[in-house]
Amino acid sequence: MTTKLLAALGLLLLLPHLQAGESIGSERLDFAFEGRRLSGVLDRPAGRPASGIVILVHGHGQTNAVAGKWYRDLRSRFAEMGLASYVWDKAGCGQSEGTYDHNQSVQSSAREVLAAIGELKRRDVAGSGHIGLWGISRAGWICPLVIEEMPSIAFWISVSGTDDKESFGYLLEANLRIEGRNEAEARALAAEWRRGGALFRKGGTWAEYLRATENLRRDPFYDAFFHEDGTEEGYRANQRRLMAENHPFDEASGLAIYVPQFRETLSKIRCPVLALFGEKDSIVDWRRTLALYQETMGRSEGALLTVKTFPGCNHNLQQCQTGGFRETRTSPPQPACEGYLDTISAWIKAKGLATAAKSRAPLHRRSR
Repeated sequence: MTTKLLAALGLLLLLPHLQAGESIGSERLDFAFEGRRLSGVLDRPAGRPASGIVILVHGHGQTNAVAGKWYRDLRSRFAEMGLASYVWDKAGCGQSEGTYDHNQSVQSSAREVLAAIGELKRRDVAGSGHIGLWGISRAGWICPLVIEEMPSIAFWISVSGTDDKESFGYLLEANLRIEGRNEAEARALAAEWRRGGALFRKGGTWAEYLRATENLRRDPFYDAFFHEDGTEEGYRANQRRLMAENHPFDEASGLAIYVPQFRETLSKIRCPVLALFGEKDSIVDWRRTLALYQETMGRSEGALLTVKTFPGCNHNLQQCQTGGFRETRTSPPQPACEGYLDTISAWIKAKGLATAAKSRAPLHRRSR
């Protein structure tokens, strides 16, 4: 995925809705990861110790979570149920040290989450023996990796989660249709993207790439949001870097495989999972993800998987008209889907997840 594409996707984060009440007390809490100090904020329920802590895991893109009070309504809702929540800014964002890296791997992001949990436990923060995860979009790869390493995670709330492959093929076709291309045009342009990507990955020349993507690069939607005004020198440099990194790709779809054996990773999850999807999501193929979740976690004993879809809502679980990439980027933030927060609250209460289970084993990393 190109840097420009990641930057564009980074604007599609679930932004805060500020109607929630002030039922929380907040404090600055930083932690170290790979030699850098990452700046975070811990919210506690007002007037009582927290029974657990929910870690909020970001999607793609730069963050301003601490100063911008991101997810404030969600954090307040957790506090009302007696749960603390913890969120931080990525490296190079907010007051976090280091340089922001669009290309940070999901494996590295999972280690970052584990470092944050480790700091909460080291400080013996109230609720740190009962950790749950909430994550959006890209966090659909990160959270399962965290659970694999720390199998006593209490629960996972997946918002607009991912299937086993990178989602740009779906994003491109879905949005070309929203932008007015007919079925044949959308498929033809997507086929050009796949041919160009295969050439890029396998050492094709700059001239071959230009010929393979001639119509795609002229398409107004693609050109406006994703086309990089590159040079042959830049193409070759990026090509050498990608080939040296040797990322796995699915040849049929041309999509990167972010987590090898992802299906097996999901199948091993034994904590309760709430999966939430907007039915107008044009960023992630929510139907494929839903099917994957049902085929893996949905087959676990004890009905651990709960799924809720929201008509008329986009990737960010916000109300929308089209759910398209352009609308999500250019419109002011829309209200959250009706029932989104209530669904989370009802599920947590029904599963008894707001009370730390005394019988749970202490958190630990699984040996490999």
